[in-house]
Amino acid sequence: MSEQKTRKEEHMTNQEQETIPQEEKETATTGQAATHEAGTEATDGKQKKEHQKHKKEKPSEKIVELEEALEGMKDKHLRLQAEFDNFRKRTLREKADLIKSGGESVLTAILPIVDDFERALVSMQEMADEDPSKVGFLLIYNKFRDFLKNNNVREIEAAGQLFDVDRHFAVTTIPSPTEELKGKIIDVIEKGYTLNDKVIRFAKVVIGE
Repeated sequence: MSEQKTRKEEHMTNQEQETIPQEEKETATTGQAATHEAGTEATDGKQKKEHQKHKKEKPSEKIVELEEALEGMKDKHLRLQAEFDNFRKRTLREKADLIKSGGESVLTAILPIVDDFERALVSMQEMADEDPSKVGFLLIYNKFRDFLKNNNVREIEAAGQLFDVDRHFAVTTIPSPTEELKGKIIDVIEKGYTLNDKVIRFAKVVIGE
């Protein structure tokens, strides 16, 4: 009986020895799991911080992008405005040139009519000033003259002036009757006119030599 008891104790001891490593193994496994879990939590915490940092940085990057886009739109707007201003100025200038050139041709066409009235009035010098024909001619002639004046058309001074190639056209030269008239205009064959200081018809003159 004592031998059976001894065997029983040995059997229990063997079971305990087998149980201890198993418990140690379970403890080790539990420790590893805890370590892994702690590591996972640390990694998750690090990723969470990085994500939060990224979220904080992202709005700043977005603001920079929006500011750059806004600057680009401002620059584009300024260029478009400058182009529009240039287009408007060019259009106004072309319109003014068109009106000016069109008006110049009309005014130039009137000049021969004024010449005819002046020649007619010369032939009427012996007529009485109260003569209806003379009065009518003078009335129409003065209206033409006023029309030209109101449109900045001016007669070029010629008689007695020094010859100016930019304003006068020499038809011929004749011996000067006096010394002081040499190189000057003795006679005007056809009057010259300017429009806004631009010569639209040269004065045809005779020069003394």
